[in-house]
Amino acid sequence: MPPWGAALALALALALALLLAALALLGLLAQRLRRAVGASAAPGALGQDHREEADGGGAADRFSDGREPLPGGCRLICKPSALARCLLSALRRSTALEPLPRSWLSGPHLQTLCHFVLPVGPGPELAREYLQLADDGLVALDWVVGPCPRGRRVTNAGGLPAVLLVIPNAWGRLTRNVLGLCLLALERGYCPVIFHRRGHHGCPLVSPRLQPFGDPSDLKEAVTYIRFRHPAAPLFAVSEGSGSALLLSYLGECGSSSYVTGAACISPVLRCREWFEAGLPWPYERGFLLHQKIALSRYASALQDTVDTHKLFRSRSLREFEETLFCHTKSFPISWDTYWDHNDPLRDVDEAAVPVLCICSADDPVCGPPDHFLPTELFHSNPYFFLLLSHHGGHCGFLRQEPLPAWSHEVILEYFRALTEFFRTEERMKGLSRHRASFLGGRRRWGTLQKREVSPSSHLEEIFSWKRSYTR
Repeated sequence: MPPWGAALALALALALALLLAALALLGLLAQRLRRAVGASAAPGALGQDHREEADGGGAADRFSDGREPLPGGCRLICKPSALARCLLSALRRSTALEPLPRSWLSGPHLQTLCHFVLPVGPGPELAREYLQLADDGLVALDWVVGPCPRGRRVTNAGGLPAVLLVIPNAWGRLTRNVLGLCLLALERGYCPVIFHRRGHHGCPLVSPRLQPFGDPSDLKEAVTYIRFRHPAAPLFAVSEGSGSALLLSYLGECGSSSYVTGAACISPVLRCREWFEAGLPWPYERGFLLHQKIALSRYASALQDTVDTHKLFRSRSLREFEETLFCHTKSFPISWDTYWDHNDPLRDVDEAAVPVLCICSADDPVCGPPDHFLPTELFHSNPYFFLLLSHHGGHCGFLRQEPLPAWSHEVILEYFRALTEFFRTEERMKGLSRHRASFLGGRRRWGTLQKREVSPSSHLEEIFSWKRSYTR
């Protein structure tokens, strides 16, 4: 990094914090003003927001087909199936979705601000491993090893703790919510591990190659290594924000050969190309862009042989930055269309054979309105994808009053527990069916069974309308 790099990084970080703080304050004042104007103009409108949440009104009403009401005004949007009924039952019992009194944290900008800007605090104890990849690049795995809480629960009946793979956002920032999820998962008996891409969060960039937005090749090698270390433990995966593109690309490319048992995405960016081209609200656009420039400034000399670093660090939008970094390379330039043909996270979504829960908010200021950024047809037609849509939560926020963790963390862990119970019941039913079929087959071989019996396995599709598919 040049000698002025540290001062520039500090100045940009302070500017970003002040910018987002001003935005959050303006949003809070605007919300107060709207309430005051609404109360003076229409006295009967008092409590309208709460009635809309109770009746299912608001932005989520546009998703009227295939939705199921839940506590707190949330909606589960999915294709009807046995797993959907199991998940719906678990969410209706969840205390995390119970409505709480509105507080100063309810605004979407404050939810997002607290998530991205506030310092992470002491956080958990991490043990880092560097994994050398096939092309000699490096990725980092941070295993959460402490603090070990008392009375730690075990998530697997066999006694082996399940592994929770956490994928941060695509900008490489380790946020408060990611660390909070890891601590809660450790308390619940999981073995959390955080995946860091090349050059992110202190991982050295040993080769002039960064990971494209939706290229899961590095993640595949990391998952294979995790499976090698914990061959008998269930593996769950959680992604945050723009990092969901990496997880969804992995699930689509691997299909039924994936080692992941279940996955969850917090505020995922699903229509990525449109998201880049439309641009974010300018404070978030500038903030994320400055963070990427600061992170890559230390590798400016290493990257100057592959990309135009002068143009890269003078980029004025996220699209221009992404296009310069991965499309306008000096060795192998490609078009913007070709880039997204290989990096769209939904390019192989029909091949995914792992249940995925997406938790989104209707007031997400980064992704935008749900009717613009959510491909609802995916959740209505694909039995593996479930959308939990809430009225409030911002982008990757879903915060509650301290010391309660974000309610999205509680819901994700309850979802994984429901998946485990569902698969265990399914395997038990299949085992009983195989045992009964073999018993009847033995009787037929001895000639004591005169009339043909229908194997109970033929009724499995009627019992379980949802089932795992093996597409590759």
